[in-house]
Amino acid sequence: MQKPSVGRIVHYVSYGTPGGEYGSCCRAAIVTDVDNYQPASPDDDIHIGHVGLAVLNPTGMFFNPTVLQDEDRKSGGTWHWPERV
Repeated sequence: MQKPSVGRIVHYVSYGTPGGEYGSCCRAAIVTDVDNYQPASPDDDIHIGHVGLAVLNPTGMFFNPTVLQDEDRKSGGTWHWPERV
């Protein structure tokens, strides 16, 4: 499993709008902090904690210091590694 480091590009999953006018979607983000990201156990590929992100949107940027990783469900408000295409 990859480990995030400051400066890496990841995908942030937006929440979308409450009324559903805009759905949840992936946005490019840059990792700004990894101080609270660590393996769940020494031999484990599963990680706990969060990273800080600078999220790049078409209309501007926002900064979030506490974003959890979600490689499986890719829920709104989480980050994951970019898919290979």
